[in-house]
Amino acid sequence: MKVRSGLPLWRGLYGDPPQFLASTGDATCDVVILGGGVTGALVAHHLVAAGVNAILVDKGEPASGSSAASTGLLQYEVDTPLADLAARVGEANAVHAYRRGLRAIDELEALLENLDDRCGFSRRDSLYFASRRWHYRRLKREFEYRKHHGFDVQLLSRGQLAERFSIRSVAAIHSTGDGQVDPYRFTIALLRKAQSQGLRIYPNTRVDSIDEDEGGVVVNTAAGKVAARRIVYAVGYESDQYLDRRVGSLQTTYAVASEPLRSTIGWPDGCLLWETARPYFYARQSHDGRAIIGGEDTAFARDHQREGLAERKTARLVARFQKLFPAIEFEPAFTWAGTFGESKDGLAYIGQPPGRPNAYFAIGYGGNGITFSVIAARLIADLYFEKPNADAKVFRFGR
Repeated sequence: MKVRSGLPLWRGLYGDPPQFLASTGDATCDVVILGGGVTGALVAHHLVAAGVNAILVDKGEPASGSSAASTGLLQYEVDTPLADLAARVGEANAVHAYRRGLRAIDELEALLENLDDRCGFSRRDSLYFASRRWHYRRLKREFEYRKHHGFDVQLLSRGQLAERFSIRSVAAIHSTGDGQVDPYRFTIALLRKAQSQGLRIYPNTRVDSIDEDEGGVVVNTAAGKVAARRIVYAVGYESDQYLDRRVGSLQTTYAVASEPLRSTIGWPDGCLLWETARPYFYARQSHDGRAIIGGEDTAFARDHQREGLAERKTARLVARFQKLFPAIEFEPAFTWAGTFGESKDGLAYIGQPPGRPNAYFAIGYGGNGITFSVIAARLIADLYFEKPNADAKVFRFGR
């Protein structure tokens, strides 16, 4: 599957991904990881740091797929509001998922302390604003639910919002604890660190077939056979081909990055922005002073390949930004689109599907892919070492 089109900001800034020292030929290991995006990189980093002999296989250059198209928002909030999520998965599981997302951002920040590159990371507050007047009751209910469970949130009235932002809305939830990162640099930095600790990488390697049985796993590739005790499927939006049933729906989402902004009037503190409408518009400021905006999702996974559609979506996104921030000049520099997945409840699927004792999956569908990947890396490491982890029941298959 072609998972993106156009030129993402990160590839435009840094060019082609670096070449990793490649491994070839038949090999054995404890764990083979399929996929070299941010999820696979995080899993590899955690496993090799714990002494696991691991091999990572990617059909292309690592970091060149969906991770290069990510806009790098780090939010503890999932696409499903906490109050709605509680109705779907139960209050305890919903609150756990939100609190776990907050802790995952802390873990990512700590992880970056041990890398050579901060990867454009910074902490950011978030502003979740009502798209329509009649969304106020829904927004207030969400605020009260989060406040009740101890999250640091503030409900801004129309007047309070107008004092700080140029956004005209009936109300907004202001929250703390989120962040942002350059996902491309982050993935590369993780893989370099893991490779220095013993990770073997098979880039540009086609997987012909995978054999799973009680004794382990054999991945048959164009470069040779990789035999392992366990396999981690970290292949993002291509996960369905390795499962008996779908666990989400695939759509297309669109993004635009501006030239560096001359001013940020009406958008103080570089907070992350998103709204109550679905699909929602979102925005962030990059570490080099650009605005990154996205949304305008469409219903099919390959819509990003439709001629002329990305251009129309880009124009709509820029017009939406200018309406929210009339004093900020937005000059598009990079535009791209890609496949985007949603699960039925907005949560990731992490763990072992029924009847697959030697396989782990990390499927971070939704707008919190990187945050879910941090959770997945620790959970999969704990599952491998048979350690208890409270996340397992929240993100399990079959829920």
